[in-house]
Amino acid sequence: MKSIAMLLVLIPSLALAATEEVGPTADRARQERGARQVAALWRTEDGSAADQKKLVTDDFAPAGAPLDGLFARFEEILEQLTGHFLEMTRALGRHTELDLGPVTSLDKRMAELDPAAHLADDLFATKIAFVALLNFPLTTLAERLGEGESWSRRRWAEARLAQRFERRVPAAVQQKLAATGAAASLYIAEYNILMHHLVDATGARLFPRGLRLISHWNLRDELKANYAGKDGVAKQRLIARVMERIVDQSIPQTVINRATVDWDPFTNKVTLSPAAEIEEGTPPAKIDPAREPDTRYKVLLDDFHAARASDPYWPTAPTLIARRFDVDREIPETRFVAMMEEILTSPLAPRVAKLVQKRLGRPLEAFDVWYDGFRPRAAHPEAELDALTRKKYPTAQAYKNDIPRLLEKLGFAPDRARYFASHIVVDPSRGAGHAMQAERRGDDPHLRTRVEAGGMNYKGYNIAVHEMGHNVEQIASLYLVDHWLLRGVPNTAFTEALAFVFQARDLELLGVGKPDAAAERQKAVGRYWQAFEIAGVALVDLAVWHWMYAHPKATAAELRAATVGIARATWNKYYAPVFAAAGGAETKDSLLLGVYSHMIDAFLYLPDYPVGHLIAAQIEEHMKTHGPLGAEFERMAKFGSVTPDLWMKNATGQPVSAGALLRSAEEALAQIRD
Repeated sequence: MKSIAMLLVLIPSLALAATEEVGPTADRARQERGARQVAALWRTEDGSAADQKKLVTDDFAPAGAPLDGLFARFEEILEQLTGHFLEMTRALGRHTELDLGPVTSLDKRMAELDPAAHLADDLFATKIAFVALLNFPLTTLAERLGEGESWSRRRWAEARLAQRFERRVPAAVQQKLAATGAAASLYIAEYNILMHHLVDATGARLFPRGLRLISHWNLRDELKANYAGKDGVAKQRLIARVMERIVDQSIPQTVINRATVDWDPFTNKVTLSPAAEIEEGTPPAKIDPAREPDTRYKVLLDDFHAARASDPYWPTAPTLIARRFDVDREIPETRFVAMMEEILTSPLAPRVAKLVQKRLGRPLEAFDVWYDGFRPRAAHPEAELDALTRKKYPTAQAYKNDIPRLLEKLGFAPDRARYFASHIVVDPSRGAGHAMQAERRGDDPHLRTRVEAGGMNYKGYNIAVHEMGHNVEQIASLYLVDHWLLRGVPNTAFTEALAFVFQARDLELLGVGKPDAAAERQKAVGRYWQAFEIAGVALVDLAVWHWMYAHPKATAAELRAATVGIARATWNKYYAPVFAAAGGAETKDSLLLGVYSHMIDAFLYLPDYPVGHLIAAQIEEHMKTHGPLGAEFERMAKFGSVTPDLWMKNATGQPVSAGALLRSAEEALAQIRD
């Protein structure tokens, strides 16, 4: 057997790795680096220079067993702290997030409490954070992108450990951020339009009694559904006008979440609803025609100011924009914008637009950016799908009970389907729905979706399938990952992509769709059209945050005017020319790109969606020759939170790009004949 010394001579790379990790010289270099990291975040209240020097001497762990033990202890305790604090947060927000009855003032106060707000302060005050900084390396985004592919899993876990302590955000700032986020979420969760009370110019009601749609999710999905419904275009025009009035805040305050007045969105006239049409409450004695007083943009400004209060404590990422791209996504903003431009300026856009116009048999209108006819559900009226889902899922528990079967139909082996299903909790959501992850093994992720009084409608079911994708990823990347510090996926776009893989198969799971080559071609073109739509929305979200940073003293009215201008300019640059080239109607100055609720309560979240579509296309392309879906989904998800390109190379062999999305749409479009 060759000696270790001989092996080190024969294999220089191994020698380098060993000398980096063991030996007095390597330990001295590590300690010097750690001392610099400690000094960079040490404050007067942490102690004297002598105290700092003592910590560097006493708490340094040499490579080998001492360092291994230190690493294991950090991983163990951080899992428990992070996990239990998340469970407390979930409990505090339960009554504002779930459909459990009226929200009280106490419920709102509880939702605004962040039980972990003081955790970072406490970890620094007790010097625990400094012990981590002393012993584990802080890395830059450039290092992670350039060198990460050669790192071991342990080194990746150490990098994520150190990243946790790269900033010191005071508890008061953290608490304000949590309270602002909770208030924004509640504002959005209660932003419903009672559709039976929309009337057209003749006074006709186009929507059924009891239809309550949250903005923007349900409004958009109802618009999509009406490509196959009676009076579809008239309904779509009505919904689109509602959306525009939400964006420019000309919507009357009294019509939001109210079922006692009627509203014509085109004239903006509000009238008392006849007694026979009132669904709840009593009509007001008189009507206040005042518009919503820029509340939407006041909430967004509150988000901005709460986020901006954190800026001084992030020296390497001094804006929320930088934190979202360089820290959270680990995709530089310039690269993201370039990918969006590639989608939006692709020659595919006018070709797909012409195909959509041909199918509709009328000139395209701005709302056709949400055309949904490439999916099999376009052939099924929404009422038919609603009847199926209400019968199958009268309660949230009924959906929970069906998860094992759904996962088996998706390609998971029976034992794996039961395993994942056993870890998913299903809750009735007050809002449109979301997936709330777990952060420690022993806790379970929660699937939230809206369940109406008569059962889960198709919109709720479609969202539930999407959130189930999130949950399965969350379980795999927590319970099955080799290091807890690597739990999760690289960023939100990846969990969205994996959820899209589930959501694209929702009709198959419902028993009304069957995959074949023609359906796959339709899906590929539809995925491009979805990415085309959401790419512009993401650029609007990004541009609005840049505007707020450039105008930190802006009023809500000024922010409204700026957002309206940004939405129009983005539409006119990318969409109006495409619709015009297809022979569509005049669509210039549309505001529809500004309607997404994520802009208001999700702190620059929207860029994750188009990137998610790119990743989903890459995954779908890979799945064509690798399977079954269940095993591949699990393999991908448990790779953990490394950089995006490294994760994608493990998953599909290629870095993140728009290539698969554009390639699959191009190939499909060439074969579609209609």
